[in-house]
Amino acid sequence: MGRSIAAPRRERRLPGISGRLLPSRGHPARAVLTGFAGAILLGTVLLSLPFATETGQSAGFVTALFTSTSAVCVTGLIVESTPDYFSTFGEVVILGLIQVGGLGIMTMASLLGLLVARRFGLRMQLTAQAETKSLGLGEVRQVVAGVLKISVAFEIVVAIIFTVRLITGDGESFGKAAYFGVFHAISAFNNAGFSLYANSLEDFVSDPWISITVAIAVICGGIGFPVLFELARRARKPRAWTLHTKITLLTTGALLVVGFVFITAAEWSNPDTMGPLGVGDKLLSGFFMAVMPRTAGFNSLVVGDMNPATLLLTDVLMFIGGGSAGTAGGIKVTTFALLAFVIAAEVRGEPSVHVMGRKLSASVQRQALTIALIGVGVVMTATIALLAITDHTMDRVLFEVVSAFGTVGLSAGITGELGSAGEVIITLLMFIGRLGPITAATALALRDRPRRYELPESRPIVG
Repeated sequence: MGRSIAAPRRERRLPGISGRLLPSRGHPARAVLTGFAGAILLGTVLLSLPFATETGQSAGFVTALFTSTSAVCVTGLIVESTPDYFSTFGEVVILGLIQVGGLGIMTMASLLGLLVARRFGLRMQLTAQAETKSLGLGEVRQVVAGVLKISVAFEIVVAIIFTVRLITGDGESFGKAAYFGVFHAISAFNNAGFSLYANSLEDFVSDPWISITVAIAVICGGIGFPVLFELARRARKPRAWTLHTKITLLTTGALLVVGFVFITAAEWSNPDTMGPLGVGDKLLSGFFMAVMPRTAGFNSLVVGDMNPATLLLTDVLMFIGGGSAGTAGGIKVTTFALLAFVIAAEVRGEPSVHVMGRKLSASVQRQALTIALIGVGVVMTATIALLAITDHTMDRVLFEVVSAFGTVGLSAGITGELGSAGEVIITLLMFIGRLGPITAATALALRDRPRRYELPESRPIVG
């Protein structure tokens, strides 16, 4: 055992990519960035082909890059109407990019999470047995297979419901209904928000079959694969759930309730949104619009006509996002919840933070604070930049920026009016927002180092 502890660790195994040993300076998150950048580049090339558009003319580079990034990063923001601008080939390319992006995000985030867990297990246990806790090929296959099975199962169910509804309710042919059903099922579960309807899902604002089905798919795709996997195994044993699952479910539920109550109340009498609807339809649209900021991007009401207070609350919900290791973006509900627990403990004067029978380590608290503040910095920087180069008001610009960073896809209607420079900024935001929190969180966890000494303590004035 002594030799195992003292052995130099000059190499690190990169799980889930090649299975070989890489130099210790290598970082698995780099492979994630490279892989997604490659997928975006491939999508840009395919969407630039002449037969990818309805007119037969090649889309501009910025348009193709923007759309490809939005699809791979499962965002849903668009500068050109998907059904009107792109041909069937272009739509299929977008659908493929959404599926690749969604599966890749869930798989890689789950594998990186396991890597972090194994790293901590090794350092804390310091036993020879802990050396065997590296992420093996069997675990990689299990994660990949689990993500694939869960994704396909949800997408098939949603596609069937969507298809049947379009046939029986709208009289669509089987071919068109099936195509629309599959497209929206993949887009919904992967929280992409792309739609084959020019006005998203506004035509289904009073249709519970479509609205509720899409909303459930968005919620399930957004809470993360680890939570779905644990629910599938221990659905009837909530006491055995991990702290991560408990926090994710409780925080997600609380945010959905808050969003539903506030949005419904704020838009109830708005003549441009819920005003003309009946009571049941108002409640249905309120629930749907409360779910979408979880980073889905569909809308059944015109977002640009909502009250400023509704837009601001939606900004907050989009910034928080959904669950870790899922298709949702944002800083993640776990990060938000951990910061809330830290604040509560500080207000009570407690020396440590305890959550549901567990103590939160100081490193986890610092990681949550770092991710949140980096997110605030990115959003503020992009907002200032767009305000400087456009004539749009701050509430509209902030909404677009947070939607891009949170990979949501909801828009106040100004995405196509930002110009090439603005579109490039939004493109970068979607890429950073999609992969930034994952890679940053992993990097912070894996860079945890012991300190050999402490400096004298000092307490500057705070507040």
